[in-house]
Amino acid sequence: MPTLTIDGKEIEVENGITVLQACEEAGVEVPRFCYHERLSIAGNCRMCLVDMEKAPKPIASCAMPVGEGMVIHTNTERVKKAREGVMEFLLINHPLDCPICDQGGECDLQDQAVAFGRSGNRYEESKRAVEDKNMGPLISTTMTRCIHCMRCVRFSTEVAGVTDMGSLWRGEHTEVTTYLGKILDSEMSGNVIDLCPVGALTNKPYAFTARSWELKGTESIDVMDAVGSNIRVDARGAAVMRVLPRLHEDVNEEWISDKTRFACDGLKKRRLDRPYVRRRGKLEEASWSDAFAAIKKKLKGMKGAEIAGVVGDLADMESMLAFKDLLGKLGSKRIEGRQDGAAIDNAVRAGYLLNAGISGIEDADYLLLVGTNPRVEAPIINTRIRKAVLSGLKVGNVGNAEDLTYAVEEFGDDKAILNAIISGKHAAADALKKAERPMIIVGQGALTGEDGAAVLKAVRDIADTYCVKDGWNGYGMLHTAASRVGAMDLGLVTKGGVDSILDDASADKLKAVFLLGSDEIDTASLKKTFTVYIGTHGDEGVQNADVILPAAAYTEKSGTYINTEGRVQRTEKAVFAPGDAREDWTILRALSDVLGDTLPYDTLAQLRDALAKAVPAAKTLDTVPTEAWGDFGTAGDVASGGIAPTIENFYLTNPIARASETMSQCVDAREDIAGEATGTHG
Repeated sequence: MPTLTIDGKEIEVENGITVLQACEEAGVEVPRFCYHERLSIAGNCRMCLVDMEKAPKPIASCAMPVGEGMVIHTNTERVKKAREGVMEFLLINHPLDCPICDQGGECDLQDQAVAFGRSGNRYEESKRAVEDKNMGPLISTTMTRCIHCMRCVRFSTEVAGVTDMGSLWRGEHTEVTTYLGKILDSEMSGNVIDLCPVGALTNKPYAFTARSWELKGTESIDVMDAVGSNIRVDARGAAVMRVLPRLHEDVNEEWISDKTRFACDGLKKRRLDRPYVRRRGKLEEASWSDAFAAIKKKLKGMKGAEIAGVVGDLADMESMLAFKDLLGKLGSKRIEGRQDGAAIDNAVRAGYLLNAGISGIEDADYLLLVGTNPRVEAPIINTRIRKAVLSGLKVGNVGNAEDLTYAVEEFGDDKAILNAIISGKHAAADALKKAERPMIIVGQGALTGEDGAAVLKAVRDIADTYCVKDGWNGYGMLHTAASRVGAMDLGLVTKGGVDSILDDASADKLKAVFLLGSDEIDTASLKKTFTVYIGTHGDEGVQNADVILPAAAYTEKSGTYINTEGRVQRTEKAVFAPGDAREDWTILRALSDVLGDTLPYDTLAQLRDALAKAVPAAKTLDTVPTEAWGDFGTAGDVASGGIAPTIENFYLTNPIARASETMSQCVDAREDIAGEATGTHG
């Protein structure tokens, strides 16, 4: 480990880091624009110049590796003058847009111009202008502001894995652009907004709506998928204005998907803000007391076996526990938490978790994907896999061949391949056997067919043979719903799954069905069944509902979620729910009081105490658990045949996203791309 001196302070650092990183460890601030710790070194902006003794001129600290005995000065007169000169050159063509720029107030160029620049500009010639580029409905471009740091280009190529961005021409004529005028075709494209240090790339849906100092930031958790990305919800008054990523090295690093970032406008549209009761075939507005009275009247005399419940993909654990307890008091234990019909076995907790953790993907040396497309099911996990692939991870796939942005060995779209792998007579079996830390990830698409339980058993047997050894559990399940692991922990699993509930409702075997935010099922089967919907949006769940109870969205309550790796995290209330909407568990608690059998908790703290007793794993926050390995799945024949994708459209996977105008624009933009590619666009 080399020792060097920085501004008179001797420091020992790891070998291979740069002078800029060493300065950070020494607590010395060095300005930069192009450098970013998660991207390759470009050395474009030259703002990080420092003096190194015996060097003939200032050095770019971001590109200079540390060496034994180096003596670095960051505050000499020569360094100060050099940085002022660099800043002056950067501002030659940069327009005076600060009063109208969305980056104002959180702009690196503003901050560093004040801290390290000159007090005036000596450039008197006309500034150049650059035509703005079309990067789609998410990213607004003002390319005249661009200082060519190339962060966006490096991110799109290295992290997102798309090669749509680059630079054209040279010198003063250089322009950053998407090639052929394409939009930035990635589920992670919005991250370039955070990376851009000058306001050339900004949030298009958020444009000109608020200033950063007007917003109240609340640290929370995303529920658009099962990753549990750490986010900050920025709100002004009662409205969520934008969603930004929070740093969490083991979950989402500092990235979030486009759906996480931009679907927040769906929180304002098509919201349920008052109760409704169906009278004479039409839904009419009602008071809470009238809605509860209607439920009580209909449930009178019903047997527990005639009542069932379905839990939606966005439900928090507090709501699910209250839901389970309420239906239990009505005599029903028939509650289903698997809306998509996946044959997940909850007998062994390790059987429905990503046991190695999201960051553990980087420790694997071989990964076999079974029936999953992580690029649309969990873009954050897909970028983690790509990161590992760039470091040597090999990936194989059983299922539909998709562009995952990294090299994949395709074994074919046939579930019967799993039988060959179990017998050891397949190339995937050879790869798993040779690997030191092999990993297998099964997706929900592989588990939704008639032989879903047999597929799960086959994947479990493959993992048991190759992937579970010496303190390493390489078996993982990739969920698509934020509520799914919590539902499994609470035992919300019924024989026959959600299909059996819908079939029994059609056959008049069920008299009442409660839907807790369930919008991913076909509710046509519930037309003759008394249906109570508790949720946030006027989506599929309300189509045949007899009573609608408006609930709070994830930004409007504090709720516990367990992500696909078993990590327990909590959302926090950023804004109040609209109108008469209430938090789900409070609705269920109030309803239980009207029904005459009150739930045993009056406060959120009491409910969480009950949750800790029901699910001991929920007590430990922000930790990947180590669960005992066991047998799960149901032995049977894995029939030959393809695996249907579990997500048809990345942008429209839940009621919030489907209510989002921005997500609809993304769908239209993708369709335009597809039409141009095939020549069928009209």
